[in-house]
Amino acid sequence: MAMIHQPVLLREAVAALRVRAGGRYVDCTVGLGGHSEAILEAGGTVLGLDADPNALALAGERLARFGDRVTLVNANFGDLEAVAPEHSFAPVDGVLFDLGVSSLQLSAGGRGFSFQYPAPLDMRFSPAQPTTAADLVNTLPEHELAAILRDYGEERYSRRIARAIVAHRPLSTTSELAQVVVEAIGPGGGGGIHPATRTFQALRIAVNAELTVLEAGLTQAIALLAPGGRLAVISFHSLEDRIVKTIFQHEARGCICPPRLPVCVCGHQPRLEILTRKPMVPSEEEVAANPRSRSAKLRVAQRR
Repeated sequence: MAMIHQPVLLREAVAALRVRAGGRYVDCTVGLGGHSEAILEAGGTVLGLDADPNALALAGERLARFGDRVTLVNANFGDLEAVAPEHSFAPVDGVLFDLGVSSLQLSAGGRGFSFQYPAPLDMRFSPAQPTTAADLVNTLPEHELAAILRDYGEERYSRRIARAIVAHRPLSTTSELAQVVVEAIGPGGGGGIHPATRTFQALRIAVNAELTVLEAGLTQAIALLAPGGRLAVISFHSLEDRIVKTIFQHEARGCICPPRLPVCVCGHQPRLEILTRKPMVPSEEEVAANPRSRSAKLRVAQRR
């Protein structure tokens, strides 16, 4: 394919899933198909989901040689509990999430995911989604914009940036937004990264409701796993990793009653065994070959 695609933590993720011949695996974020390809090469069958129809089409070309051992569906993993049974993938032996934005999306000219490319302020994973980044930037009140930048971008200058955005509205392109951020906090305001990095991350997360969908997708994936099935999640920033860690810990516990209660009344049973007390991270060699992998963390759990 025209684009060189380097799946992050590929060897570690496939090993964590314990792929076996004939096993059924769901790749919730197919992207350009790198992880799915490795699972298929190891003998597994794959149901692959992606909200981005462009990525799915390219993955389809890459994986065509595997024939009916792979099924690709244009769907968000927040709909996993409906999609998987439709394709006879329930229960399954493993589920993989490779979160965040792909290299394809970042480099695609008209998608608006990156401040490095002049483009309309879109940022939608799927063109079927109703709300774009331009809608948020140009219509939300200043305090709501500031909350998005603070909560989803962990941006300490959220109020200053939101004030500047409102003052310069309407904004229609990535270049315009990036320039407003730089002017608002200065070229050194990013603390070692481009000043607009956190703003773009926050808006992308808000446009795609990424954190809400992640919680739903993880819960559905756990229910879908057969006993002994593995769940592997690759995250790229602290907000994602925190959600994964919290859900893993919750599902690995028995009683979740408040400590003040003398006896358990919740009846909660643990559904997971956590296999990675500390997340796996890329090797120095992988980071050197693929700088995008530097912030990746892989957490793995097994269905009880």
